[in-house]
Amino acid sequence: MTSKPQSTLPRRVVTGHDAAGTSVVLSDGTVPVHQYMPQDGVGFYEIWQTDNSPAAIQPMEPDEPTQRTLRVPPPERGTKIRINEFFPGHVNELGNQSPVHRTETIDYGIVLEGEIFLVLDDSEVLLRAGDVVVQRGTDHAWANRSDAVCRVAFILVDGHFTPELLDLLPGSIHEELLHHGPHD
Repeated sequence: MTSKPQSTLPRRVVTGHDAAGTSVVLSDGTVPVHQYMPQDGVGFYEIWQTDNSPAAIQPMEPDEPTQRTLRVPPPERGTKIRINEFFPGHVNELGNQSPVHRTETIDYGIVLEGEIFLVLDDSEVLLRAGDVVVQRGTDHAWANRSDAVCRVAFILVDGHFTPELLDLLPGSIHEELLHHGPHD
């Protein structure tokens, strides 16, 4: 098994309320759920997830919301924030690091460090630290073609395709959507 390249685990600070309603830190430490996929050279760091919108805000979180099967999209009406690390040297014969995929979500991708290509059907865009991409349910892939790690924060929000968009997409679009985790 290939070992994960060295990197710093992201820190997560979670706030809440005590019994008197005072704002407090509930937890402060490294992200509890992370997974490395050596075949793709990608690390997933699950930061937080909500199961509905509007999200329930409770004094104390009952369970760790990220202790679930690694899944790309959030649950229906939910949200997810994760940090992905794309390690160099893992592009395939098409020049991509991830498979081409589509989710029925709005994704905000914020490049924290390094650089990465967003690969679309007809073009590629090079994104660098500080750049933000708003990914709106399109077929896409990612490719780190540099010699350094690229770290991207992704905020995923459940969405739905409008009838007008569905008329433009292939008829089997719902079978082609990524509803699960990588390599499930």
